[in-house]
Amino acid sequence: MSSIAEIKKRLKRNWYQFINNNSKKFATPVIDGSSPPSIFVGEFGYPHIRIGPMIPPYHGDTSILDKPELWKGKSLEEIVNYRINLLKGTIIHNVNDISGRYIESLQEMALSKKVVESTVTFEKIPSQYVNKMSLTHNESEEIPTIFSAPVRDFKIIPSTADRKIEKKYYDHDSKATDAIIDLYNNNIDISQISKVLSMGMVGRKKNRKLVPTKWSITAADDILSLYLMNKIKDNPILDNNLVFDFNHLENYYSVVFIPDEVWSFEMIESWIDTNGRIHIGSDYESGKKIDHYPSIAGAYFAARLAVAEYLFRIRKKASVLILREIHPEYFVSLGVWQIRQGVRECLKSKAKTFQDFDSALKYAISKTSLSKIEWIKNSSIIRNKKQKRISDYLT
Repeated sequence: MSSIAEIKKRLKRNWYQFINNNSKKFATPVIDGSSPPSIFVGEFGYPHIRIGPMIPPYHGDTSILDKPELWKGKSLEEIVNYRINLLKGTIIHNVNDISGRYIESLQEMALSKKVVESTVTFEKIPSQYVNKMSLTHNESEEIPTIFSAPVRDFKIIPSTADRKIEKKYYDHDSKATDAIIDLYNNNIDISQISKVLSMGMVGRKKNRKLVPTKWSITAADDILSLYLMNKIKDNPILDNNLVFDFNHLENYYSVVFIPDEVWSFEMIESWIDTNGRIHIGSDYESGKKIDHYPSIAGAYFAARLAVAEYLFRIRKKASVLILREIHPEYFVSLGVWQIRQGVRECLKSKAKTFQDFDSALKYAISKTSLSKIEWIKNSSIIRNKKQKRISDYLT
């Protein structure tokens, strides 16, 4: 396996190579290219936020640059290289104003089924606005990008609209929550749903507004997982304890399904900082949705959606414990999509079956480098399962 230093060196080399190969295209404030399509809505300064298109300086099928659902099996380097191709154009805009040519063009992009031919005129040459990509374990909801510049003008050639999304866009009477669920049930990808929500394109007309990308991703995961949790609550209880394990982009997952009448969900994350110290974060809910914003942020909702999808698919109900171990090689935050997709892929593998929770837990922990004591100390589900219930003595 390549060392972290080697990976960083290659990423830096790829970055400079990309700049050199496209230097002539960067040496002008006018960028012409095929957007995947991709849109950014910031949160800084809310309600006056930065919003705009993300466009590569070339044409063709660029859809893979901003579609996490296509990134199965891709390496961290490959994904970072996709992102350095996108230039982020922004203007400062009030979230309550969803009118005007600029916003309408961005909404047309969000409606599109294919790449959108776009031309952006920046205030200054984009290469003068290089952003540092975050080298941290902290998982941003967004996928990182490199280049950014303020927009002076923006034009697109409209592409074919997705009829399913278009129908919700013109429905001004249904709630945003209902629209999101309907799009999901019509096989629209989460990445697309979050863009539509971000651009204020669903919900009752009077309530529509722009939603920061970071918030829209978490909102979609939260809404859809709650929807599925309600669907599975009357299912029969899972027969056995199941454990799935999976390594994805230097993130290791052990997912434990526990036969239970009442829904509980917990996700625990462990990571090692640059000084070699271990840090742990966790969040938990039981019987109902979490009543606070999770300390592990959008990662919690992304993982909850993936396990709710699995239980809905197998028509069972259970409690779920996720152990996520973040390895040092995962030094670039790629966004919570990788957690959603990682757990989804994990649950496609063959599960190990156990008759009792202790055996399942022992196996799940054995696949990690953290001790059993540390996992137990930071887990509400484990501590609760270790306590005998009165009913256990009545059988």
